Amino acid sequence: MGAPFSLQALSSAMEITPKPFCLSLDEFITEKMRDLERDGIVVGLSGGIDSVVTAALCARAVGPEKTLALLLPDKDSAREHIHDALDLARKLGIRAELTYITPLLRRLRVYRLFFLNKLPLPARIRGALAQKAHRYFEQKSGKTPFAAALVGLHDKDFGSYLKNSNAYYRVKHRVRMVMLYLRAERDNRLVVGAANKTECRIGFFVKYGCDHAADVMPLLSLYKTQVRELARYLEIPPRIIAKAPSPDIIPGITDEAAIGIDYTRLDLILLARERGYGIDETADGIGVSTKTVRRVQELTERSAHMREIYVPHP
Repeated sequence: MGAPFSLQALSSAMEITPKPFCLSLDEFITEKMRDLERDGIVVGLSGGIDSVVTAALCARAVGPEKTLALLLPDKDSAREHIHDALDLARKLGIRAELTYITPLLRRLRVYRLFFLNKLPLPARIRGALAQKAHRYFEQKSGKTPFAAALVGLHDKDFGSYLKNSNAYYRVKHRVRMVMLYLRAERDNRLVVGAANKTECRIGFFVKYGCDHAADVMPLLSLYKTQVRELARYLEIPPRIIAKAPSPDIIPGITDEAAIGIDYTRLDLILLARERGYGIDETADGIGVSTKTVRRVQELTERSAHMREIYVPHP
């Protein structure tokens, strides 16, 4: 038997000491840029907390003059995120280049896949309708669209809707990945990704997208709540830390709506399960239902294929 469950101990384990952690990340980024013989860094900057913290770490590690931020929004991207990204780049003193990927997505006929694009509606209304469709799917199926689409859609209800939705949002991150690597190889830069441990553990990323494919991922050992702690130490603007995290690829859908649970409880559940606590004691200790813990466990298990490549045994 291990130690009895303690929420206080678990919460304490989630805390990090930002200063030495940042120093170790500075060394890690600098070392990888040197070892891989690159002349600088390129990072995708969305205006969300993960990409902002990553950009700040890169500027600290190798200097603002060697750090390039690419902003790659499309027509569904919220203007506030673009403004936050540009403001942050100015604050850090790094070069930022803004390129809309909308024309490329149009040439690929991507916008035809999303049913709300067939109506000439303002972004606010499209966002509200997307939220309504999201809730309707969850009520009918018992799962969020994100959870239902972690594996294939063979013989699933709403399969046609999910296939189009997956194709619609996933291609955006894959196009961004291509553009980051195109620039990286032209300039001999290191691609630094912004994925965190929470997203990786539950599959909340796009396989081979810009939140998956990178040369280095300095935040991959940190849960989302730890990234927020790092952000406060790095003096990231409070509005960026406080705003609801969003993949910013489908109007109106935030991270926590897509996942179905807030990051604070999600991170504690993931850490408890990582430390070997059972489902019942995790639920009781954190104050959530066993159904919620099982749902998080299911996300972890069903997304395993996204974290590995299957090869035949010899």
